[in-house]
Amino acid sequence: MNVLNVVDLSNNSFTASAIPAWFTNLTNISSISMSSARLTGEVPQELFNLPQLHEVVMSKNQLSGVLTMPGSIGTQLQTVDFQENVIVDVAGISNYKKTLLLAMNPVCSDKPTVAFCTVQKPNVIAYSTSMAKCNSASGCQSGQGQNPANCGCAYSYNGKMVFRAPSFKDVSDTVRFQQLEETLWRLLGLREGAVFLSRVHFNEDNYLQVQVSLFPSTGTLFNVSEVSRIGFLLSNQTYKPPPVFGPYFFIADQYVPFIVAGGKKSKFSTGAVAGIAVAGGVLVIALILVGLFALRQKRRNKELKERSTDPFASWGAAQKDSGGAPQLKGARFFSFEELKSCTDNFADSHEIGAGGYGKVYKGTLVDGIRVAIKRAQSGSMQGAPEFKNEIELLSRVHHRNLVSLIGFCFQQGEQMLVYEFVAGGTLRENLVVRGTYLGWKKRLRIALGSARGLAYLHELADPPIIHRDIKSTNILLDENLKAKVADFGLSKLVADTEKGHVSTQVKGTLGYLDPEYYMTQQLSEKSDVYSFGVVMLELVSGRQPIEKGKYVVREVRQAIDPADRDYYGLRAIVDPAIRDAARTPGFRRFVQLAMQCVDESAAARPTMGTVVKEVEAMLLNEPDGEGSNSAGSSATEFDGAGRGAPSHPYSDVEITRSSYGGAGDASDYMPYFEVKPK
Repeated sequence: MNVLNVVDLSNNSFTASAIPAWFTNLTNISSISMSSARLTGEVPQELFNLPQLHEVVMSKNQLSGVLTMPGSIGTQLQTVDFQENVIVDVAGISNYKKTLLLAMNPVCSDKPTVAFCTVQKPNVIAYSTSMAKCNSASGCQSGQGQNPANCGCAYSYNGKMVFRAPSFKDVSDTVRFQQLEETLWRLLGLREGAVFLSRVHFNEDNYLQVQVSLFPSTGTLFNVSEVSRIGFLLSNQTYKPPPVFGPYFFIADQYVPFIVAGGKKSKFSTGAVAGIAVAGGVLVIALILVGLFALRQKRRNKELKERSTDPFASWGAAQKDSGGAPQLKGARFFSFEELKSCTDNFADSHEIGAGGYGKVYKGTLVDGIRVAIKRAQSGSMQGAPEFKNEIELLSRVHHRNLVSLIGFCFQQGEQMLVYEFVAGGTLRENLVVRGTYLGWKKRLRIALGSARGLAYLHELADPPIIHRDIKSTNILLDENLKAKVADFGLSKLVADTEKGHVSTQVKGTLGYLDPEYYMTQQLSEKSDVYSFGVVMLELVSGRQPIEKGKYVVREVRQAIDPADRDYYGLRAIVDPAIRDAARTPGFRRFVQLAMQCVDESAAARPTMGTVVKEVEAMLLNEPDGEGSNSAGSSATEFDGAGRGAPSHPYSDVEITRSSYGGAGDASDYMPYFEVKPK
């Protein structure tokens, strides 16, 4: 335990107890955070003697008695935060000259103007790379900055590094941030000192965020290959920071490598330039007239040949009113070579997912933008007209809570879709794998964001779209935990004449699959509502829909007890990380709404528009502030074709692990499981 550096046990529903005595023996500890951890009793003064302790935060507990600061206090201690406890008095505080926070304790009831009784934030100047040796940057062109290595002006490659679990809290720690600078220029192959760090702070998710500017070793610009190389090393986490910074992700700003920086002025007069232009124009016209007829004939022959096999061949030449022209909004065409280059020839190191459709790769375009590239394997390719229709569908869908289609590739026998890259991973990963703390209010925001995206598909898209595969692995979170609904591979259009129900082959994911749709093969928007209700129960329980043979919908339905004012009968089911939230009226209403969504009858389920309004109201009434891991099996990809007359899909099943390479789309990273009758 002596090597322990950081303890963060905040927001846990522990049994009420005193501060652990062994804390005072942690000679290497630098940070202790136990807010909202049900601590009681007095604070041991020996805690403040620890030589490496930089901060201790134990707000929102039931710590009582007298807070005593000893005569010898650790020299590194910068912040002591015991706000919102029941401390009645203080002693020895004159021994401590740094930040002491005791607001909302009884000791402050008669002295509200005393410094330690006011709500305040530590007054710390965050680290920024020193530019003391350089003069003012006023001489640089717009968009340029001064290179710390040589004080020259250049266009830097910029982005944010977000560290999820640093082992220190001091944003002014010069030594550690200079170590970060050194590893960046050394491991990225830059000139010594060509790194500028700024805007160092802990964001709203308590992640350490650093703005990074990287400068070219020579000249004023990075070339295209350098931007791609550096972007890959950072976005793919090939670059490793000093261990104290922990895991990270990188969000690149756009970099335009074709900016003309400091170009020389023309030595020709205006008249000379005009003369050259006229002469050049005459020459060009003459060449065009000579070759126009032959070129036109050659182009017509080529187009006639390509149109017979490729519906995309006429896109560039088609007129706007041509029925064959695609109706694209914002999506662009990528050549095979472009996507091959930005994924390092589709290297395994770029692969971020795989399934029945094919593989998903992470890539960095030449302008520094990160993308996710979904590449179909040969057995799962659609016909060319169907692929064209899918692109037209996806390009029409634009909403902040839907993953955007950036473009596509239809060359050399390949079918690829290029999406925006969403850095935070799937909702399922964040609930279980990644260890991200998702408090109750964050979960409500995630539910609201994904509900808004789904409501857009149902109610505002023209024609409406049924997703058909809503699940926690198809809800992605960005670096700010904003939810985005992804993967429209199974989506179904609902024409105005068909509104209501669509007869279709049953496809989806067991655990999320609407029982009524499964048994009747009648698909409607309410099938998505059922799946979303299951996701809501995942947010409540932290569990996968089917776990150890138990179905979460049935488990919650059987456990609900309206007479239980504390946990609504769900104490054994609710995720321990949000167990305190179960006592709030909003939690009970959220569960009730989820159970309405998973009603056996589609007609009894609310619309997604209604779900959005309900969750919005819950968030408005939610107090400020924030209120597990699971094992076993997961939901499985499901294709109901050719199964005869179906029974209820969750009436009597046993879920068993089968393999780790089964059916699934390319966005689903979960294992495959088979369903066997008991």
